[in-house]
Amino acid sequence: MKKLLFPSLAWSIIVGLSSCISGSNQQQADYLLLVHEGDSFEFGTPCGYATPQGDTVIPLGKYFHCYTDTFRTQAVVLDQDGICKAIDRNEEEIYRVMWYDNGPDYLVDGLFRIIRDGKTGYANEQGEVVIEPQFACAFPFENGKAKVALNCTLTEDGEYTVMESDEWFYIDKTGNRTE
Repeated sequence: MKKLLFPSLAWSIIVGLSSCISGSNQQQADYLLLVHEGDSFEFGTPCGYATPQGDTVIPLGKYFHCYTDTFRTQAVVLDQDGICKAIDRNEEEIYRVMWYDNGPDYLVDGLFRIIRDGKTGYANEQGEVVIEPQFACAFPFENGKAKVALNCTLTEDGEYTVMESDEWFYIDKTGNRTE
Protein backbone atom coordinates (compact mmCIF):
# COMPACT_ATOMS: atom_id res chain seq x y z
CA MET A 1 0.00 0.00 0.00
CA LYS A 2 2.86 2.38 0.81
CA LYS A 3 4.39 1.69 -2.60
CA LEU A 4 1.16 2.74 -4.37
CA LEU A 5 0.71 5.86 -2.25
CA PHE A 6 4.00 7.50 -3.29
CA PRO A 7 3.47 7.17 -7.09
CA SER A 8 -0.13 8.38 -6.70
CA LEU A 9 1.00 11.36 -4.66
CA ALA A 10 3.80 12.15 -7.13
CA TRP A 11 1.38 11.90 -10.06
CA SER A 12 -1.10 14.21 -8.32
CA ILE A 13 1.62 16.80 -7.77
CA ILE A 14 2.78 16.58 -11.40
CA VAL A 15 -0.78 16.90 -12.74
CA GLY A 16 -1.47 19.80 -10.37
CA LEU A 17 1.69 21.65 -11.38
CA SER A 18 1.13 21.07 -15.08
CA SER A 19 -2.40 22.43 -14.87
CA CYS A 20 -1.07 25.54 -13.12
CA ILE A 21 1.59 25.97 -15.77
CA SER A 22 -0.82 25.45 -18.67
CA GLY A 23 -3.32 27.76 -16.97
CA SER A 24 -0.75 30.54 -16.75
CA ASN A 25 0.23 30.03 -20.40
CA GLN A 26 -3.42 30.15 -21.34
CA GLN A 27 -3.83 33.38 -19.39
CA GLN A 28 -0.78 34.89 -21.10
CA ALA A 29 -2.20 33.99 -24.51
CA ASP A 30 -5.54 35.63 -23.67
CA TYR A 31 -4.57 38.76 -25.61
CA LEU A 32 -2.80 39.79 -28.77
CA LEU A 33 -0.37 42.64 -29.30
CA LEU A 34 -0.17 45.09 -32.18
CA VAL A 35 2.78 44.44 -34.49
CA HIS A 36 3.88 46.56 -37.45
CA GLU A 37 6.64 46.94 -40.00
CA GLY A 38 9.52 49.32 -39.38
CA ASP A 39 10.55 51.43 -36.43
CA SER A 40 7.70 53.95 -36.51
CA PHE A 41 3.98 53.32 -36.65
CA GLU A 42 2.20 55.81 -38.88
CA PHE A 43 -1.16 55.77 -40.62
CA GLY A 44 -1.09 53.08 -43.29
CA THR A 45 1.95 51.21 -41.92
CA PRO A 46 1.30 47.47 -42.44
CA CYS A 47 0.10 46.09 -39.10
CA GLY A 48 -1.34 42.96 -37.56
CA TYR A 49 -1.58 41.12 -34.24
CA ALA A 50 0.59 38.49 -32.56
CA THR A 51 0.66 36.56 -29.30
CA PRO A 52 2.98 37.81 -26.55
CA GLN A 53 5.31 34.98 -27.62
CA GLY A 54 5.52 36.47 -31.14
CA ASP A 55 3.30 34.03 -33.04
CA THR A 56 1.40 35.89 -35.77
CA VAL A 57 -2.37 35.54 -35.51
CA ILE A 58 -3.47 38.35 -37.85
CA PRO A 59 -0.83 38.90 -40.55
CA LEU A 60 0.79 42.24 -41.31
CA GLY A 61 -1.10 44.17 -43.96
CA LYS A 62 -4.45 42.42 -43.54
CA TYR A 63 -5.86 45.73 -42.27
CA PHE A 64 -4.89 49.18 -43.50
CA HIS A 65 -4.51 50.45 -39.93
CA CYS A 66 -4.86 48.96 -36.43
CA TYR A 67 -6.03 51.32 -33.66
CA THR A 68 -6.03 48.86 -30.74
CA ASP A 69 -2.63 48.07 -29.23
CA THR A 70 -3.73 45.26 -26.89
CA PHE A 71 -6.42 43.04 -28.44
CA ARG A 72 -8.36 41.26 -25.69
CA THR A 73 -11.97 40.84 -26.81
CA GLN A 74 -12.20 43.35 -29.63
CA ALA A 75 -9.95 45.54 -31.73
CA VAL A 76 -10.70 48.63 -33.80
CA VAL A 77 -9.22 48.41 -37.29
CA LEU A 78 -9.50 50.19 -40.62
CA ASP A 79 -9.95 47.61 -43.35
CA GLN A 80 -8.55 47.82 -46.86
CA ASP A 81 -11.87 49.32 -48.08
CA GLY A 82 -11.62 52.22 -45.61
CA ILE A 83 -14.23 50.88 -43.17
CA CYS A 84 -13.50 51.48 -39.50
CA LYS A 85 -14.84 48.56 -37.49
CA ALA A 86 -14.52 46.56 -34.32
CA ILE A 87 -13.62 42.92 -34.81
CA ASP A 88 -13.68 39.99 -32.41
CA ARG A 89 -10.95 37.38 -32.01
CA ASN A 90 -12.41 35.45 -34.98
CA GLU A 91 -12.08 38.65 -37.06
CA GLU A 92 -15.86 38.91 -37.36
CA GLU A 93 -17.23 42.45 -37.51
CA ILE A 94 -19.01 43.34 -34.28
CA TYR A 95 -20.05 46.81 -35.44
CA ARG A 96 -18.64 49.75 -37.32
CA VAL A 97 -17.04 52.55 -35.37
CA MET A 98 -18.12 56.07 -36.26
CA TRP A 99 -15.42 57.89 -38.21
CA TYR A 100 -14.82 61.25 -36.56
CA ASP A 101 -12.06 63.84 -36.93
CA ASN A 102 -9.91 61.63 -39.21
CA GLY A 103 -10.11 58.52 -37.01
CA PRO A 104 -12.39 56.34 -34.93
CA ASP A 105 -14.74 58.16 -32.58
CA TYR A 106 -13.20 59.28 -29.30
CA LEU A 107 -14.00 57.65 -25.98
CA VAL A 108 -15.92 60.39 -24.12
CA ASP A 109 -17.56 59.82 -20.73
CA GLY A 110 -16.61 56.14 -21.13
CA LEU A 111 -18.52 55.67 -24.42
CA PHE A 112 -17.91 55.99 -28.15
CA ARG A 113 -20.32 55.97 -31.10
CA ILE A 114 -20.90 52.90 -33.22
CA ILE A 115 -22.83 52.23 -36.42
CA ARG A 116 -24.94 49.20 -37.26
CA ASP A 117 -27.44 49.04 -40.14
CA GLY A 118 -27.09 52.79 -40.70
CA LYS A 119 -28.08 53.67 -37.12
CA THR A 120 -25.89 55.08 -34.35
CA GLY A 121 -25.50 53.66 -30.84
CA TYR A 122 -22.83 53.59 -28.16
CA ALA A 123 -20.25 51.09 -26.88
CA ASN A 124 -18.00 51.20 -23.83
CA GLU A 125 -14.22 50.89 -23.57
CA GLN A 126 -14.47 47.09 -23.45
CA GLY A 127 -16.33 47.17 -26.76
CA GLU A 128 -19.66 46.15 -25.24
CA VAL A 129 -22.72 47.73 -26.84
CA VAL A 130 -24.29 49.83 -24.08
CA ILE A 131 -26.97 51.61 -26.14
CA GLU A 132 -28.16 49.70 -29.21
CA PRO A 133 -27.87 51.58 -32.52
CA GLN A 134 -31.23 53.29 -33.09
CA PHE A 135 -30.47 56.96 -33.78
CA ALA A 136 -30.21 58.64 -37.18
CA CYS A 137 -27.75 61.13 -35.65
CA ALA A 138 -25.94 61.23 -32.33
CA PHE A 139 -23.37 63.44 -30.69
CA PRO A 140 -20.73 62.19 -28.24
CA PHE A 141 -21.64 62.00 -24.56
CA GLU A 142 -20.76 65.00 -22.45
CA ASN A 143 -21.38 65.25 -18.71
CA GLY A 144 -23.43 62.05 -18.73
CA LYS A 145 -25.78 62.86 -21.61
CA ALA A 146 -25.79 62.89 -25.41
CA LYS A 147 -27.83 64.81 -27.97
CA VAL A 148 -29.54 62.40 -30.41
CA ALA A 149 -32.27 62.35 -33.06
CA LEU A 150 -34.38 59.60 -34.60
CA ASN A 151 -34.78 61.65 -37.81
CA CYS A 152 -31.85 63.58 -39.16
CA THR A 153 -30.30 64.92 -42.34
CA LEU A 154 -26.56 64.64 -42.94
CA THR A 155 -25.06 67.40 -45.08
CA GLU A 156 -21.47 67.37 -46.32
CA ASP A 157 -19.68 70.66 -45.68
CA GLY A 158 -16.13 70.33 -47.00
CA GLU A 159 -14.26 67.98 -44.67
CA TYR A 160 -17.14 67.87 -42.19
CA THR A 161 -20.60 66.36 -42.00
CA VAL A 162 -23.31 68.54 -40.47
CA MET A 163 -26.14 66.78 -38.60
CA GLU A 164 -29.47 68.61 -38.86
CA SER A 165 -32.75 67.78 -37.12
CA ASP A 166 -35.78 69.54 -35.65
CA GLU A 167 -36.30 66.64 -33.23
CA TRP A 168 -33.18 66.54 -31.04
CA PHE A 169 -33.42 65.17 -27.51
CA TYR A 170 -30.98 64.04 -24.82
CA ILE A 171 -30.33 60.56 -23.48
CA ASP A 172 -28.44 59.32 -20.43
CA LYS A 173 -25.83 56.55 -20.43
CA THR A 174 -28.54 53.88 -20.31
CA GLY A 175 -30.30 55.27 -23.39
CA ASN A 176 -33.26 56.78 -21.53
CA ARG A 177 -34.50 60.26 -22.41
CA THR A 178 -33.38 62.97 -20.05
CA GLU A 179 -33.42 66.77 -19.80
